[in-house]
Amino acid sequence: MKGKMILKGALLALVPLFSAPVVSGAETRVKASLDSVRILMGRQAILRLEVVQPEGAKGAFPQLIASDGRPYYGVCGDSVELSRAVRLDTVPLGTGRVQVDWYVPVQAFDSGYYHLPSLPFVIGTDTTWSNSVGLQVIPVAAKAEDPIADYTPPSDAEGKSWTDMLPDWLYYYWWVILCALLLVGAMMWIVLKRRKGEPILPSKPVVIVPPAEEALARLARLKERKLWEKGMEKEYFTDLTEILRHYLYRRFGINAMEMTSRQILDTLASDKSVSDKKELVKRILDMADFVKFAQVRPLPSDNVAAFDNTVSFVEATRPETVEKEDSSDATNTTSCDTPGADKRKR
Repeated sequence: MKGKMILKGALLALVPLFSAPVVSGAETRVKASLDSVRILMGRQAILRLEVVQPEGAKGAFPQLIASDGRPYYGVCGDSVELSRAVRLDTVPLGTGRVQVDWYVPVQAFDSGYYHLPSLPFVIGTDTTWSNSVGLQVIPVAAKAEDPIADYTPPSDAEGKSWTDMLPDWLYYYWWVILCALLLVGAMMWIVLKRRKGEPILPSKPVVIVPPAEEALARLARLKERKLWEKGMEKEYFTDLTEILRHYLYRRFGINAMEMTSRQILDTLASDKSVSDKKELVKRILDMADFVKFAQVRPLPSDNVAAFDNTVSFVEATRPETVEKEDSSDATNTTSCDTPGADKRKR
C-alpha cells in the first residue's frame, strides 16, 4: 500500500511537466499561398504569407519592408511585382504563439507561368523560408486600339515633343543612318571626280628654290654651325664641298657628286660659260682634299677663304634675270588734222 502511494505521487509530480506549454525556442513556420493561381495580365492576386511565431517576437520579410525607392519588389526577373503596401492580421493561437497573416498584392504585366520564389522571414538571427508557389498570367486578347473593361486607357506622356512622333528605329539609330548617307555621298563624289579626271585631293604646290638661293641658304647655315672654330675642319670642308657639288649639279647639270676633283675641273674647263670661274672651284677643292686626305690642318684664313670662294662662285654663276619693262606706259600718238592741213586738202 505504501509503494502504491509513492508511485501515485511521482506520477502526479510529472503531470505539470507534460501539460505546461512550450514557449521558449518555439519553431517558426511560414506558408505561402495565392488566392488565385491564374490571373489576367495587369490584374492583381493576393499572396498570403501565414507566419506562426512566438508571441511578442518581432519578425519581418526584408524584401517587403526595404526602402529602395520603389513601391514594389520585383521577382522572376522583374516580371512579377510584389507590392510593399501589405496588410497584416494577427490571430492568437494560445500556448504562447500567434499567427500573423501578410497579405501581399501581386501583379504581372507579361503573360506566362512563373514560380514565385521562397521569401525569407527573419526573427533576430533566425531565418525561416516560405514555400514557392506558381502563378499563371493569361494575356489579354485585345488589339492596341480596343477599349478593355476595368482598364484605364493609356494617357499621353507629359512634356511631349516632336521626337515622340519618330519611330523607335529612327530615334535610336539615326547616327547609323547619317553615317551611311555620308559614306554613300563620299563614294559618289569620288566616282564623279574620277570620271572627270580630276584629282580627289588637291595637290600641294611644289615650290622649287633656285639653285643659287638654295646654295646660299645652305652656306649660311654652315657658317652658323661654326665647325672649324670648334676644331672640326674635316667636317667643315666635307659639308662645304657637298654644297658646291650639289650646286654644280643643279646649275650646270654636272654630276659632281660622283666625280673626283680633277674630273670636275676638266668638265668646267670645257664649258666656256664657266671656264673663267674654274680657278675659284680649284682653290676650294684643293684645300678640301688637303684637309680630308692629307690630314693637313688649315689656318683660319684658309677656312674663311674657302667659304668666301664658294659664295663668290655661286654669286658669279647666278643666272641673270632680264626684266622687260611694260610698254603700257608709252604715250599713244593720235593723228589729227590741223587747220593748215584742211586748207591744203581743199
